[in-house]
Amino acid sequence: MMRQFELVELVKGYDPSADEDALNRAYVYSMKAHGAQLRDSGDPYFSHPVEVAGILAQMKLDTASIVTGLLHDTVEDTVATLDDIDRVFGREIARLVDGVTKLSRIELQSDQTKQAENFRKLVLAMSEDIRVLLVKLADRLHNMQTLAFIKSDERRRRIARETMDIYAPLAERLGMHRMKDLLEDLAFAELQSDARGSILARLDFLRDKGARVVPRILAELDRKLAEGGLDGAVVSGREKSPYSIWRKMQRKNVAFEQLSDVMAFRILVDDIADCYHALGIIHSAYHVVPGRFKDFVSTPKPNNYRSLHTGVIGPEQQRIEVQIRTRDMHEIAELGVAAHWTYKQGAGTTEGPQYRWLRELLDILDHASGPEEFLEHTKLEMFQDQVFAFTPKGDLIALPRGATPVDFAYAVHSEIGDRCVGAKINSRMVPLRTQLGNGDQVEIITSRAQTPSPTWERFVVTGKARARIRRFVRTQQRAQYLDLGRAIVQKAFRQEGQEFSERPLEAVLKNFNCATVEDLYVAVGQGLATGRAVINAAFPQPQEVKTKVVSLARARRIAKRNEMAVPIRGLIPGMALHFAGCCHPLPGDRIVGIVTTGRGVTIHTIDCDTLESFAESPERWLDVAWSNSDADAVHVGRLNVTIANEPGNLGSLTTVIGKQGGNISNLKITNRSPDFFEIMIDIEVGDVKHLTTIIAALRANPVINSVERARG
Repeated sequence: MMRQFELVELVKGYDPSADEDALNRAYVYSMKAHGAQLRDSGDPYFSHPVEVAGILAQMKLDTASIVTGLLHDTVEDTVATLDDIDRVFGREIARLVDGVTKLSRIELQSDQTKQAENFRKLVLAMSEDIRVLLVKLADRLHNMQTLAFIKSDERRRRIARETMDIYAPLAERLGMHRMKDLLEDLAFAELQSDARGSILARLDFLRDKGARVVPRILAELDRKLAEGGLDGAVVSGREKSPYSIWRKMQRKNVAFEQLSDVMAFRILVDDIADCYHALGIIHSAYHVVPGRFKDFVSTPKPNNYRSLHTGVIGPEQQRIEVQIRTRDMHEIAELGVAAHWTYKQGAGTTEGPQYRWLRELLDILDHASGPEEFLEHTKLEMFQDQVFAFTPKGDLIALPRGATPVDFAYAVHSEIGDRCVGAKINSRMVPLRTQLGNGDQVEIITSRAQTPSPTWERFVVTGKARARIRRFVRTQQRAQYLDLGRAIVQKAFRQEGQEFSERPLEAVLKNFNCATVEDLYVAVGQGLATGRAVINAAFPQPQEVKTKVVSLARARRIAKRNEMAVPIRGLIPGMALHFAGCCHPLPGDRIVGIVTTGRGVTIHTIDCDTLESFAESPERWLDVAWSNSDADAVHVGRLNVTIANEPGNLGSLTTVIGKQGGNISNLKITNRSPDFFEIMIDIEVGDVKHLTTIIAALRANPVINSVERARG
């Protein structure tokens, strides 16, 4: 295990301005926090954060990253809290440690490829600072190096699979090839130990066979480059990693012997011009293998990898692969993002070459939004337009930012969305309009009786959810308008003394631009045509007598004769049927319907003040009646209450309502003075009798001055 002074010396070696005091304090703090904890290997647990810090120091990262490496497990595994870290080490370190802790808490339970890609995006979305990701990768590398000490085969394989699916590709995205190769090879050793063993054995054989060939090839390449006028070039040979050989054998479906590029040669030069100069020398000296030349210098890979690749029939007729790059390109290819790190702690600027990787990172992580949206300091904000949430089984669902449990339910399955009645986020019941956060675990509660609510459309953000809700509302609304329209037409027939039949209606469909009788019912239900107009068209009168309601009293008397009333049973409020917000009618109230063009029927109480404005249009009045099934539903009654302005009085008011079985859905103080509050309260009740009971109980309470039902 690396000792305290060794770590400090390592960091000071590449960053003389490193905060020695912070490194020492973090070392001691972590050692005390982890105390006597042991790892699976039997080593003190504290050896792990020290090794992680060592890996980060080898990547030459800044002090904050090294301190985070030392502290990264303290919040998760010891009694230390984030507040403690904030107090002792400051806000920046606390933010980084919190980021690493959050990443550690989300474990991948599904190893499907799609899930792995979503999980990678989740990791990126949760790592607001690139250093969080670098600490996590170093943490994973050390865990992989000590994987053999874990006793459970299944757990070892799960960690290796996760490394292969998630952390190695993340390292590759960040251009960190050395880290990627290490992670892949360690995971490969666990997942395919036999295959790796056989590849290593063959590599040993080749090495013996090539012990004489490789130095001769290197010497000849050196000589050719020198003859071509390139003196500063350095040529080296390297072996491909066992995993990359295995993957190539799989991808190309070839045997080991058929692989031409088990050995690769690398030429390092001073500048870009020399890259092409070296390429010219190699191509003129040897035959080029068709299709093997790739120029990643003029068009770098998305992760900023730059190199010239070519394949030639080289010295001694050996088929070899050659990479040509500058020393800078080589450092970036090996270290990726970490190669661009800056130690100029005081340079509070986001310009200059040392911050270049920040701009490039946006492209690297394939969600670039352009340089004008440049991120301050080390913020990493790709996938900020997405949110990633888990199902209880551990499957990962990607949704747009602002998504709610309803969007989540529809993303899982259309049926689940349609039947969703509630949701738990991280085991807590929440309203359906709650916005999801990254890493939330969402459990959807469903009911067979539930149907999509038209109100959901106001807060869902996914197209699928919105389309399903709209489709349901459209089909339901048509069904509701159809039922209502049929009832209105049947009532008009009865008033006319005619026996109801659809035949006379079929004869007048053209008059109303309708293709079928059903369309006619829908038009009547929507208020686009009236029952009276349909009867007049079906049974033309010699002389149509125009009647006009001259007084509201008479209109109300007409509406009282409800032996022909249209029942409002089964109509869903908010679709073909609307309860007026002015008078809040309840089962048991005497009611009247007003047909609103294009919206169906609005129900008012018979004594609502608003009805005066409809006195002049009797054709829009409709006799309606409650049916028995309406008594089971919940309706809203509105009260205007005046209470004395004294502490505790509002509590008394709500307690009385609660004890009487009323549920307050809305409460608003409409007027306040030093002595009294005037309050408007909407209460969910069963019927008018229930509301009357609540009014009586309120009037009996001494703190309540007056209670009246709202009348429009």
